Amino acid sequence: MSSTDSIGSTYTNPAYNMADKTSSSSLDKDGFLKMLTAQMANQDPTSGQDPNQYFQTISQMTTVEQLTNMAASTTAALSRQKDSDATQLIGKTVTYPGAEGLPVSGKVESVQLSSTAGPSLTVAGTAGIDPDIINNVA
Repeated sequence: MSSTDSIGSTYTNPAYNMADKTSSSSLDKDGFLKMLTAQMANQDPTSGQDPNQYFQTISQMTTVEQLTNMAASTTAALSRQKDSDATQLIGKTVTYPGAEGLPVSGKVESVQLSSTAGPSLTVAGTAGIDPDIINNVA
C-alpha cells in the first residue's frame, strides 16, 4: 500500500512568488524600456519601422504590470482576511480532525500570525492547528 503526501488547497502562481528575481536571464520593465529607447535612438530612419508596434508593446507591458499588481494586492487582502477570520475564533470551541483522523474539540486559546505560513491556532493547549482544517465552530 503506498502513501501519498497531502496536497494543499491553495495554489500560488510562481510569478507571484516573492523569491529572489535577480536572474541574469530576466528582463524587467525598466530594462525593457531602456533597451527599447536605445533601439529607437539607433534605428535606421530610412527603414520602415512601424511606431505603432512600440506603443502596442508598451501598452501590453503596462497591462501585464497592472494585472500583476492587482494579483499581489488581492493576495495581500486574502492574507489579511485569513488572519482576521482566525482571530475571531479566539474563545470559541472548534472541532478538527486529530492525528488519527478522529475529531478533536477544544477552545481556541490564541492565534499565531506568520507572514510566511499564515495563521495557526492553539486549541486546548495544542499549538499549530491550521484554521483551514476546522470543520465545526460552536
